[in-house]
Amino acid sequence: MYALWGKAALDRSVAALVLVLGAPVLALLALAVLLGLGRPILFRQRRAGRHGAPFTLLKFRTMREGAAPDAVRLNGFGRWLRASGLDELPQMINVLRGEMSLVGPRPLPCDYTPLFSAAEAERLRIRPGLFGLAQARGRNAVPWAQRLACDVQYARQVPEFTTDMKLALACGVLLLRGHGATMPGHATSARLDESLTLGAAPVMVGGKG
Repeated sequence: MYALWGKAALDRSVAALVLVLGAPVLALLALAVLLGLGRPILFRQRRAGRHGAPFTLLKFRTMREGAAPDAVRLNGFGRWLRASGLDELPQMINVLRGEMSLVGPRPLPCDYTPLFSAAEAERLRIRPGLFGLAQARGRNAVPWAQRLACDVQYARQVPEFTTDMKLALACGVLLLRGHGATMPGHATSARLDESLTLGAAPVMVGGKG
């Protein structure tokens, strides 16, 4: 029942509740972004959704505009916003639209899709999510190979309410601690194509590895 319609119903119900009850918080965050970073307040990027269908992901902006490296464009406020995960709250709109789920593989840029192996592409069978198995294991600090393997592992499972709640709780703990917002050696996270260029180990997707 949860897999058939319960997950989607829970997604939209929680998203609507957060957007309504959290409207004052969202307004304060929007004002903080405006004062700390200027316009635009929202970061918009095309990401690959279910079956690879593109959609526009929404986030609060955490970096200054410009072509400088991420480390230069990030200020203290932006680092805090990323570490807290509050920059992701506008994605509740994506969830309400049915483009995302509360729990699932994180949506990646559309130009990553051709880089996936046949096994890795299985992560696109389901809606991407705010929280996921890879995020529960360390967010951006998790290497790309392990991140994609976790995504496929979750995509191959039949959705279960208890599993999704455990993953959401684990991600919540990491967010409260401010852990995993960056990849070691990077201001944010290395791009997937950069990791492949540097000769990262191929992703091995098996059973429960």
